[in-house]
Amino acid sequence: MDITIHTTFLPHDDPDASLAFYRDVLGFEVRADVGQGKMRWITVGPPGQPGTSILLAPPATDPGITDDERRTIAEMMAKGTYGWILLATPNLDDTFEKVQAGDAEVVQEPTDQPWGARDCAFRDPAGNLIRIQEQR
Repeated sequence: MDITIHTTFLPHDDPDASLAFYRDVLGFEVRADVGQGKMRWITVGPPGQPGTSILLAPPATDPGITDDERRTIAEMMAKGTYGWILLATPNLDDTFEKVQAGDAEVVQEPTDQPWGARDCAFRDPAGNLIRIQEQR
Protein backbone atom coordinates (compact mmCIF):
# COMPACT_ATOMS: atom_id res chain seq x y z
CA MET A 1 0.00 0.00 0.00
CA ASP A 2 1.26 3.49 -0.88
CA ILE A 3 -0.52 6.20 1.14
CA THR A 4 0.63 9.76 1.79
CA ILE A 5 -0.74 12.66 3.80
CA HIS A 6 -2.06 15.13 1.26
CA THR A 7 -4.11 17.72 3.15
CA THR A 8 -5.19 18.30 6.71
CA PHE A 9 -7.89 20.65 7.89
CA LEU A 10 -7.75 23.54 10.37
CA PRO A 11 -10.68 25.87 11.01
CA HIS A 12 -10.58 29.64 10.70
CA ASP A 13 -13.00 32.34 11.77
CA ASP A 14 -11.12 35.18 10.08
CA PRO A 15 -9.70 34.15 6.71
CA ASP A 16 -7.57 37.29 6.27
CA ALA A 17 -5.91 36.89 9.68
CA SER A 18 -5.33 33.17 9.09
CA LEU A 19 -3.92 33.84 5.63
CA ALA A 20 -1.54 36.46 7.01
CA PHE A 21 -0.37 34.08 9.76
CA TYR A 22 0.29 31.05 7.55
CA ARG A 23 1.69 33.01 4.60
CA ASP A 24 3.55 35.90 6.24
CA VAL A 25 4.54 34.47 9.63
CA LEU A 26 5.08 30.77 8.83
CA GLY A 27 6.16 31.38 5.23
CA PHE A 28 3.74 28.92 3.62
CA GLU A 29 2.71 29.19 -0.02
CA VAL A 30 -0.90 29.94 -0.88
CA ARG A 31 -2.08 27.19 -3.21
CA ALA A 32 -5.77 28.09 -3.47
CA ASP A 33 -8.13 30.71 -2.07
CA VAL A 34 -11.74 29.95 -2.91
CA GLY A 35 -14.94 31.62 -1.75
CA GLN A 36 -15.66 35.07 -0.40
CA GLY A 37 -16.04 36.91 2.88
CA LYS A 38 -15.74 34.57 5.87
CA MET A 39 -16.72 31.62 3.67
CA ARG A 40 -13.27 31.06 2.19
CA TRP A 41 -11.35 27.83 1.84
CA ILE A 42 -7.62 28.62 1.74
CA THR A 43 -5.04 25.96 0.96
CA VAL A 44 -1.48 26.63 2.12
CA GLY A 45 1.65 24.53 2.32
CA PRO A 46 5.37 24.61 2.87
CA PRO A 47 7.50 25.68 -0.13
CA GLY A 48 9.13 22.73 -1.83
CA GLN A 49 6.50 20.29 -0.55
CA PRO A 50 3.68 20.54 -3.11
CA GLY A 51 2.11 17.26 -1.97
CA THR A 52 1.44 18.39 1.61
CA SER A 53 -1.12 21.08 2.42
CA ILE A 54 -3.27 22.58 5.14
CA LEU A 55 -6.83 23.53 4.25
CA LEU A 56 -7.95 26.53 6.30
CA ALA A 57 -11.72 26.32 6.22
CA PRO A 58 -14.72 27.91 7.87
CA PRO A 59 -15.84 25.64 10.71
CA ALA A 60 -19.15 23.82 10.88
CA THR A 61 -20.15 24.37 7.24
CA ASP A 62 -21.41 20.79 6.88
CA PRO A 63 -25.21 21.03 6.53
CA GLY A 64 -25.54 17.97 8.79
CA ILE A 65 -24.12 19.82 11.82
CA THR A 66 -26.71 21.01 14.31
CA ASP A 67 -26.86 24.49 15.86
CA ASP A 68 -25.73 22.97 19.19
CA GLU A 69 -22.73 21.40 17.47
CA ARG A 70 -21.90 24.74 15.80
CA ARG A 71 -21.96 26.44 19.21
CA THR A 72 -19.73 23.71 20.66
CA ILE A 73 -17.23 24.11 17.81
CA ALA A 74 -17.19 27.91 18.30
CA GLU A 75 -16.63 27.44 22.04
CA MET A 76 -13.82 24.94 21.46
CA MET A 77 -12.17 27.24 18.92
CA ALA A 78 -12.34 30.13 21.40
CA LYS A 79 -10.59 27.96 24.02
CA GLY A 80 -8.05 26.67 21.49
CA THR A 81 -9.12 23.05 21.89
CA TYR A 82 -10.71 22.33 18.50
CA GLY A 83 -7.82 22.14 16.02
CA TRP A 84 -4.07 21.63 16.22
CA ILE A 85 -1.13 20.59 14.10
CA LEU A 86 2.46 19.52 14.67
CA LEU A 87 5.07 21.09 12.39
CA ALA A 88 8.83 20.48 12.29
CA THR A 89 11.91 22.61 11.72
CA PRO A 90 15.67 22.00 11.79
CA ASN A 91 16.27 25.14 13.91
CA LEU A 92 13.64 25.59 16.60
CA ASP A 93 15.18 28.66 18.24
CA ASP A 94 15.33 30.67 15.00
CA THR A 95 11.82 29.56 14.02
CA PHE A 96 10.47 30.45 17.48
CA GLU A 97 11.96 33.95 17.26
CA LYS A 98 10.49 34.55 13.78
CA VAL A 99 7.02 33.32 14.72
CA GLN A 100 7.07 35.25 18.01
CA ALA A 101 8.08 38.41 16.09
CA GLY A 102 4.94 37.91 13.98
CA ASP A 103 2.83 38.59 17.08
CA ALA A 104 1.64 35.00 17.40
CA GLU A 105 0.32 34.05 20.83
CA VAL A 106 3.07 32.06 22.55
CA VAL A 107 1.79 29.03 24.43
CA GLN A 108 5.16 27.46 25.20
CA GLU A 109 8.71 28.61 24.60
CA PRO A 110 11.22 26.06 23.24
CA THR A 111 11.36 23.23 25.77
CA ASP A 112 13.07 19.85 26.04
CA GLN A 113 10.19 17.44 26.59
CA PRO A 114 10.50 14.31 28.76
CA TRP A 115 9.59 12.12 25.76
CA GLY A 116 12.69 13.30 23.90
CA ALA A 117 11.34 16.01 21.62
CA ARG A 118 12.24 19.68 21.81
CA ASP A 119 9.33 21.87 20.81
CA CYS A 120 7.40 25.11 21.26
CA ALA A 121 3.77 26.08 20.78
CA PHE A 122 1.72 28.99 19.47
CA ARG A 123 -1.92 29.71 18.70
CA ASP A 124 -2.94 30.86 15.26
CA PRO A 125 -5.55 33.65 14.87
CA ALA A 126 -8.40 31.09 15.12
CA GLY A 127 -7.03 29.61 18.35
CA ASN A 128 -5.62 26.46 16.76
CA LEU A 129 -2.61 25.06 18.60
CA ILE A 130 0.51 25.06 16.43
CA ARG A 131 3.29 22.94 17.93
CA ILE A 132 6.69 23.14 16.24
CA GLN A 133 9.14 20.34 16.93
CA GLU A 134 12.85 20.44 16.23
CA GLN A 135 13.98 17.82 13.73
CA ARG A 136 16.93 15.83 15.01
